[in-house]
Amino acid sequence: MTSSATDDNPRSVKRVAVVGAGVSGLAAAYKLKSHGLDVTVFEAEGRAGGRLRSVSRDGLIWDEGANTMTESEIEVKGLIDALGLQEKQQFPISQHKRYIVKNGEPLLVPTNPAALLKSKLLSAQSKIQVIFEPFMWKRRDPSSLCDENSEESVGSFFERHFGKEVVDYLIDPFVGGSSAAAPESLSMRHSFPELWNLEKRFGSIIAGALKSKLFAGRDKTGENKMAQRKNKPKRGSFSFQGGMQTLTDTLCKELGKDDLKLNAKVLTLAYGPDGSSSLQNWSITCASDQRTQDVDAVIMTAPLSSVKDLKITKRGTPFPLNFLPEITYVPISVMITTFKKENIKRPLEGFGVLVPSKEQQNGLKTLGTLFSSMMFPDRAPSDLYLYTTFIGGAQNRELAQASTDELKKIVTSDLRKLLGAEGEPTFVNHFCWSKGFPLYGRNYGSVLEAIDRIEKDLPGFFFADLFLVILVGNHKGGLSVGKAIASGCKAADLVISYLNSASDNTVP
Repeated sequence: MTSSATDDNPRSVKRVAVVGAGVSGLAAAYKLKSHGLDVTVFEAEGRAGGRLRSVSRDGLIWDEGANTMTESEIEVKGLIDALGLQEKQQFPISQHKRYIVKNGEPLLVPTNPAALLKSKLLSAQSKIQVIFEPFMWKRRDPSSLCDENSEESVGSFFERHFGKEVVDYLIDPFVGGSSAAAPESLSMRHSFPELWNLEKRFGSIIAGALKSKLFAGRDKTGENKMAQRKNKPKRGSFSFQGGMQTLTDTLCKELGKDDLKLNAKVLTLAYGPDGSSSLQNWSITCASDQRTQDVDAVIMTAPLSSVKDLKITKRGTPFPLNFLPEITYVPISVMITTFKKENIKRPLEGFGVLVPSKEQQNGLKTLGTLFSSMMFPDRAPSDLYLYTTFIGGAQNRELAQASTDELKKIVTSDLRKLLGAEGEPTFVNHFCWSKGFPLYGRNYGSVLEAIDRIEKDLPGFFFADLFLVILVGNHKGGLSVGKAIASGCKAADLVISYLNSASDNTVP
């Protein structure tokens, strides 16, 4: 990355404030700085990294936030290459082996049609409905499809196409494990926009996915195919040596201490306070330092609930934020446990196991468990298994905030049923995110509308990731750490374009 925002006059260096030092804010700041801009990151907490939180203790390494990510977004690969982190990437062993519980038994998730036919995860009737979905929906009357602006739930959408059992034992554990939500509480249009659009175009989801892939392949020339194959990001999940926080720690080192202000909660933002046409359009003050700092643009990555607490003025007039919608959060607890290997009678090789909410009738109360030391053997001594278990979410809000002792009993009970764990864990660590996940609820459209309104009414103000959450992502760009990084990088691109345009149009 080369500098493109500076010239021989030091005063021409433009300044940008980034509010929030989660992965999206740090990624945005890194890109801005690499383009020669003067960047300051303001973080309300005493540490950077947001919900990427890794701990190393007593020979153990675990993550209390996101455990893995992917390179599905091109910005992720670019960032990792620029930071020189390729050698520190860790890819899980047998990461494609994942389990879902049915009738109290962990069953391997089928990864192809042949495995689906053999699997006990779905009944014969559900398998037939899945297989014949392309034929049933091939010439479906458009009136039976959802209206373009409908807020149909994820559960209702998939039940129309595949039946209730698919929702209960595939969709429910998937959305529960990725966003701690219930399928009926999520908007299909916003949670799975690609599948939503496939139905609009083809009727059948399965046929639409196959046709889209086929058409995409035909549109590429041989040369383009080779180039894409060479630059194609790795689709598998990965982490880093030392945990996910290695990524944000590296970004912090690149930025430097002077550009990162911790315990610096932003209190006020003022746009064009004197009505002048100077390049420095914004003034920012924070709790740790009452001095006002002038900047040319602002990138906001803080949660929307925090944005509502800000005092914003536009040319001396208060800018009300009463149109911002309320966001519902669900709490979640992360329990780290270790067991002696000889005390796990049915160890499973793979990524982890998800527990459908319907399995509560079989006495299981957790959302799922990651086989942390099975994925990454260096995360625990050779005689121990390290597990990361999640409790709470939309189905068990109160349980997420239970005591460590109570949660230890619940986790031990579930692992005894699923893995044959005997005795007590040799190590326990409990961490609770009281605002773990924002829900992609039915009001998500109003969230996007509010963001657009703010960005249009306040020149030089840009949103990136709004809600970097515990396992995965953000509200504006979708759920995942990769999307959070992409969101930050794209916000940086918008700032660079805005400042270049403002510079070109500046009138002395």
